[in-house]
Amino acid sequence: MDDGYRNNSHIYQGARDIAREVKRQTSNRAMDDYRYQDNTYGGYSPNDAYYSADQVNQDEDAQSDATEGHDDDNEIYEGEYQGIPHPDDLRQNKASAIRDEFKDPADIIAERKEDEEQLAYQYENIIQECGHGRFQWTLFFVLGLALMADGVEVFVVGFVLPSAEKDMCLSNSNKGMLGLIVYLGMMLGAFFWGGLADKVGRKKCLVISLTINAAFSFVSSFMQEYGLFLFCRLISGIGIGGSLPIVFAYFSEFLAREKRGEHLSWLCMFWMVGALYAAAMAWSIIPHYGWGFSMGTHYHFHSWRVFVVICVLPCIASIIALKFMPESPRFLLETGKHDEAWMILKNIHDTNMRAKGEPEKVFTVSHIKTPKQLDEFIEIQSSTGTWFQRWFVRIMTVVKQIWENMLYCFSGQFRKNTIFLAVVWFTMSLSYYGLTVWFPDTIRYLQEEDYANKVKRFVNENVRNFNFNFTLENQIHEDGEFYNDRFYKMKLKYVTFEDSLFDECYFEDVTSTSSIFKNCTIQNTVFYNTDLYHHKFIDCNFINVTFSQQKEGCHIDFEEDNDFLIYLVSFLGSLSVLPGNIISALLMDKIGRIRMIAGSMLISAVCCFFLFFGNSESAMIGWQCLFCGTSIAAWNALDVITVELYPTNKRATAFGILNGFCKLAAIFGNSIFASFVGITKVIPILLASTALVGGGLISLRLPETRELVLM
Repeated sequence: MDDGYRNNSHIYQGARDIAREVKRQTSNRAMDDYRYQDNTYGGYSPNDAYYSADQVNQDEDAQSDATEGHDDDNEIYEGEYQGIPHPDDLRQNKASAIRDEFKDPADIIAERKEDEEQLAYQYENIIQECGHGRFQWTLFFVLGLALMADGVEVFVVGFVLPSAEKDMCLSNSNKGMLGLIVYLGMMLGAFFWGGLADKVGRKKCLVISLTINAAFSFVSSFMQEYGLFLFCRLISGIGIGGSLPIVFAYFSEFLAREKRGEHLSWLCMFWMVGALYAAAMAWSIIPHYGWGFSMGTHYHFHSWRVFVVICVLPCIASIIALKFMPESPRFLLETGKHDEAWMILKNIHDTNMRAKGEPEKVFTVSHIKTPKQLDEFIEIQSSTGTWFQRWFVRIMTVVKQIWENMLYCFSGQFRKNTIFLAVVWFTMSLSYYGLTVWFPDTIRYLQEEDYANKVKRFVNENVRNFNFNFTLENQIHEDGEFYNDRFYKMKLKYVTFEDSLFDECYFEDVTSTSSIFKNCTIQNTVFYNTDLYHHKFIDCNFINVTFSQQKEGCHIDFEEDNDFLIYLVSFLGSLSVLPGNIISALLMDKIGRIRMIAGSMLISAVCCFFLFFGNSESAMIGWQCLFCGTSIAAWNALDVITVELYPTNKRATAFGILNGFCKLAAIFGNSIFASFVGITKVIPILLASTALVGGGLISLRLPETRELVLM
């Protein structure tokens, strides 16, 4: 009797084990046989295959959190990650890999594309389950610092140029090159880092690119030679060039569809914050000559160099903060790293749920679809090659993949969208960057014109035995005679001596700005410790003249060269985009990306025509603020639609290509628009408005993306 009972007990326990194993195998088979049926992610429900098959009720999930993992009978609960594959799964995967060796590559690519479509809709549901909360807002501010560093980099050179040209004795051609070199670096960086981020990861590439920018920006502040300073700014531009493509691709992959447009638009505000930070720091630091140090007579660290160092801080802060952020789980899934992606998504879910006061909610996802991986890498084993050969092959393989990715963006289904987007990016950038250079240059020209109209003329004056120890400014002296006069510790600002005679005069410790001696006779005169070099004497006759201990190098005149209007114009122009940023963020998901781009560009084109009425400094500042405020919505919508039109393995590459075209247009815009300052307003205004109208109309040919999930 007792033996029979014991036997029945064993049979009963064995039956339970068999039933439990059948249940587990059925669940695994259901997940393996899962195939996408519908064309909208709305067809997915919490009972779909990427959830555990024994899920019954969300309320029961919440109640079982305290015992999540295993019960007394070692049952598997929903939300428990099964990271160790079953031996049967390993055998199945091995058999599948063997079958793939005999498949047509086109069939494998088709299977991968089908897997990517399934993953896109599945991932959208997972992100919705994770919610939008503390994690996304933390990442928002971290990536905002990186975007802020990009905004700072654009404005740094413009602010330091008036001081740097004096400190490093720059010619007009050198000044122009310094202004364009940053855009050249950012263009190259956008192409390179965007492509690399689709191969090695968003976070890793962003950290490396920001580190390069911070390092070379910091080093550039100590460079005394123009060539070395130019090289450092070029490399720092290459580094920061990766921030824009990677930041938007990175952040978009943590956002659900209904949150994506709005929050990517809010992220764009950090570029404005970076511009405001640069303007405020320049205003606060550069005019203070004492904020620096000197080492001997040849090394000078002036306040504008301190400003360059301060501008590195947002980049450094972003690098530190990124150390605590995870890689994009969407990128990890695309590269087949299921386990790591699952852990990151679970952490996002738990972080957001704890912040919402719902820590008992369970992350119900147990399996995520990963696309079929294509064997792209060529590897040399350690026994068949040196370390140099192995690294060379790896690098060339990555470069080849990046190049193929770039070409793919201009082929097949992406060709039309890429070409249209490139035209819109180019026209928008040509107008925006061209006018942002043209505005301050035109304002400066109006100032100089007004200054020239106030010039004082002195004709046939006769000055004898006089001691000049004060500043002469904005004066023209014609046919004058100066006998036994002493020019001591004084400044000459925009002073011209023409057809004048200097006899037995003494010049000591004299500095000059835009001052010349033209067709003068100078005799029995001594120049001691002055910066009156020979090129400042035009067609002059020297008789018994001595030049002794001339000042070396160039010298900054902070009262003249650091015009506060430069900082004011940039500050107000950057601040004026705030209303446009807010409006675009609130309306991005309501009116759509295409209407936002076209409407903003057409309104900006209309604003350009009002520039014909800008004949004063205040009017030009006002029209600049209006133009910047109306055009910012198009920039935000372009950033959003660019990340939405391309799949994960092409997203950063495509954004990098388009942003590279943007910086190329900025180079053309700066060069073209600046050349017409003081000549005519017609060509810059017509060029900007025509480009904006053309780009706005072409943008209407792009597809609307606000209802799409990220592929």
